[in-house]
Amino acid sequence: MTRPYIRRVLEIGPILAERSLFLFGPRQTGKSSYIREELVGVVALSWNLLDRGLYLQVLADPTLLRKEVEARSLRDCVVCIDEIQKVPELLDEIHLLIEERGIRFLLSGSSARRLKAAGTNLLGGRARTRNFHPFVWPELRELDFSLDRVMERGLIPPHWLSGSPDEDLAAYVDTYLKEEIAAEGLARNLPAFARFLQTAAATNARMLNYSNVAGDAQVPRQTVKDWFGILIDTLLGYELPAWKRSTKRKSIETAKFYFFDLGVVRALRRLPPPVPGSSEYGDFFEHFIFMELRAWIDYRRPRTLLSYWRSTANHEVDFILDDEVAIEVKAANRAQGKHLAGLRALREEGVLRRFILVCREERPLLIDGIEALPWRYFLDELWAGRIMGRS
Repeated sequence: MTRPYIRRVLEIGPILAERSLFLFGPRQTGKSSYIREELVGVVALSWNLLDRGLYLQVLADPTLLRKEVEARSLRDCVVCIDEIQKVPELLDEIHLLIEERGIRFLLSGSSARRLKAAGTNLLGGRARTRNFHPFVWPELRELDFSLDRVMERGLIPPHWLSGSPDEDLAAYVDTYLKEEIAAEGLARNLPAFARFLQTAAATNARMLNYSNVAGDAQVPRQTVKDWFGILIDTLLGYELPAWKRSTKRKSIETAKFYFFDLGVVRALRRLPPPVPGSSEYGDFFEHFIFMELRAWIDYRRPRTLLSYWRSTANHEVDFILDDEVAIEVKAANRAQGKHLAGLRALREEGVLRRFILVCREERPLLIDGIEALPWRYFLDELWAGRIMGRS
C-alpha cells in the first residue's frame, strides 16, 4: 500500500530560481521523494544515477548530459541529478552548462566526500549547499507524534512509518552504515568498523575521546579519528564544538559527537526503547532536541553557530545558539533548581541574553529569570523563528 506523502519544511525553490544547489543527506531521509513530490513543474530534466544503465552510460561518456540538454534545447531551467557523488566527472559538464546555458542544477547525494576526494571544486561557489535531515517536529506535529515513538523508531521516514521498526533499523545499520561505507572504500576492515560504530554509539552525545573509543574498538587512535571524520563527512553524525568565550570559568575545549538519528543509535547499541526516568531516556531526549536545532539551522539559519559549554568545574549547558541563547535540556517533568545550575553559572559570564530550560513541564514558567519551556512549546517557538528573537 502506498503511504501518503508527508510534506517537508525545507524550501529550496527560491534558491533554485537564482542558482544551483547541492542537496546532501543520508540515505532514506527522503531526498528523492521530496524532489519528486515538491518540485513538480520546477525540474525540466531529471537523472537518477541509481539507474544502472544510465550510470554505466554516463561513466563511459560524461558528455551525455550535454548532448541531452542540447537535444532538448534546454536553457535557463532546472536540471536535477540524483546521486551525483557516483560520477564526480559530471561536474565539469555541469559547470559548462551553467556558464553557457544558464541552467541551474539540483545535485543531490549522500555526501560531498567522494566529490571532494575526486578533486572536484563543487562548482567554484556557483552552487549553494543544503543538508537534508530525517523528519522534524513541524512535519509531524499534527500527526501521530509522541516522544515514545521517537525513542523507539528515530525519525528516518521509512522507520517512522514502519510496521516493524526494529527489523528495519537493524537492516539499515547492517546494509548501509557497515556494508555500503565499506563498499565505497571508506573503511576496508568491516568487522573493526562495526565495532567502532557500536562503541561510537555508546558515547553518543558525549565528549569525543578517541583513545577510549580506540581501546574499546581495538583499532589505532588515528583510525578512530579518521572514522569519526567519515561519519561527519557522510552526514551520519555531527560534531558539536565547545563554546570558548567564558572568562570567569575556564572552559573545556573538547567537542561532542551526535549521530544523525536516535533510532540508529538505539539499533547500534541494541537497546530496548528507553523509558522515562532512565539515563538513556535523558540522553535520547537531549539528542532529539539537538537534531531539531541542527535541522532548524540547516533549513532556516545556515550561518548560525551551535555549540555547548562545559567548565572545568563541571558546570555545563547543552546548547548555545551563536552568542545569544543558552539551552539546557532535561527530561524531567518538573523544573527544579538543580536543573538550572549550568545556566546560572553561564549567565554570570554576561555574554548571552537568553537562558532556556527545555523540559517536560506542561506550561511555560519563568524561574529566576530563566525560562522553563515544555518541549513542544519550545519547538513551536524555534521553528516559528522566535527563540533567537527574529522572525
